[in-house]
Amino acid sequence: MPDLSRSVTFKNVSKRYAAATAVDGVSLEIAGGSFVALVGSSGSGKSTLLKMVNRLIEPSDGEVLVGGEAVSAQPAPLLRRRIGYVFQNVGLFPHMTVGENVAIGLKLAGEKDSAARIAELLALVELPGAFAARMPDALSGGQRQRVGVARALATGPGLMLMDEPFGALDPVTRDGLGKAIRALHVSMGLTTILVTHDMAEALLLADRVLVMAAGRIVADATPKQLLAGEGGPEAQALVAVPREQAQRLAELEA
Repeated sequence: MPDLSRSVTFKNVSKRYAAATAVDGVSLEIAGGSFVALVGSSGSGKSTLLKMVNRLIEPSDGEVLVGGEAVSAQPAPLLRRRIGYVFQNVGLFPHMTVGENVAIGLKLAGEKDSAARIAELLALVELPGAFAARMPDALSGGQRQRVGVARALATGPGLMLMDEPFGALDPVTRDGLGKAIRALHVSMGLTTILVTHDMAEALLLADRVLVMAAGRIVADATPKQLLAGEGGPEAQALVAVPREQAQRLAELEA
């Protein structure tokens, strides 16, 4: 059985590109089993920080640990088989069926995929087993993203990284998929790190919200604390957007 509760630790992690610093000396601990949202404007460093967990980006300084073990202690391909990763553009192979896409991680790990296992994974993301025979271009954007989540769950990871996974979806589909991800997080005992620029999404889905600006963590709080104004100016500027939208909608109903 895989360990379904993995901690993630950043020890003074930085990433520099020539004269630009994308991540600047971040140190933090993410407890196993928690759902954490990384929020910030474009260029704040949130996606760069996330990608250093599965070594899609290597830090310039510092160290990242998963489950107490440095991610650099093993080859990157082996590390990535232990970590689920979902991103905005899904990345399904168009020449493969849905079932073949879902089973890629299993094949890379040397396991035999089965129709029953694929159907089980599709059911987890609320898709019919019959979808296994379809091609990706026959699916809607939301369905393709659900397939991407099923693929990420195939090898039984304890840690799920999500980089703007709902960004290209319409609001109704986005909301439904967000609820499904939260339900999977709870039912499977995952540690989930979600990168989003949408503060409302972060507040509704996460247990803990980290706000980034200029490569640093400028707020670390629960949704309730942020709504109470305890996150500092950068966080409150982000919280103000959905709050003002809700007020304007209430005024329209009055």
